[in-house]
Amino acid sequence: MTEDLSAVARFLYEAGTLKQTKRTGWWMAGVRDPESVAEHSWRTALLATIIAKLEGADPAQAAFLAVWHDSQETRTGDVNYLGRKYAPQADPRAVTEDQVAGMPEVLATAVRELVAEYEAKESPEALCARDADKLECMIQGIEYKAQGYENAQRWIDNSRRRLTTKSANELADAVLATESLDWLRTALGETQS
Repeated sequence: MTEDLSAVARFLYEAGTLKQTKRTGWWMAGVRDPESVAEHSWRTALLATIIAKLEGADPAQAAFLAVWHDSQETRTGDVNYLGRKYAPQADPRAVTEDQVAGMPEVLATAVRELVAEYEAKESPEALCARDADKLECMIQGIEYKAQGYENAQRWIDNSRRRLTTKSANELADAVLATESLDWLRTALGETQS
């Protein structure tokens, strides 16, 4: 490859900052050390594949959208809903445009198109990825509540209400009916009480 990949290398270091960027809304719930944006994005991508497959959409595209959905937060930080009341939210497409500047055009175009598709909220895959984002927040809230953070209930309820696809709603019902360590009990062959 003869193209200069230094812009891509810079972006890869930039993307790594999401591993340390905390999801700030959880601080309002009292969570002392909340998950990072990267941790949230990983499970969101996994959920997007599941929801998309159940919805008959393209699971790879939904996961692709989910992986990139918060990539702009390397530059803006994670601005929670209360913060957005006082500071206008940066347009993710504009942030992405700056992030991909200097990259080989084939990569820059692909990233711009992914972010634009997610933000347009029109394709089945974007709807699945957006529901995955909300469902991941709900699941994380359940896990935080199980750790004693009772105020996480607000995030559980709000995330649940904002789901739009049939599959995400059905999956949310199943998640709410399941304890967070049922997977371990099942794997160990323990009987459920």
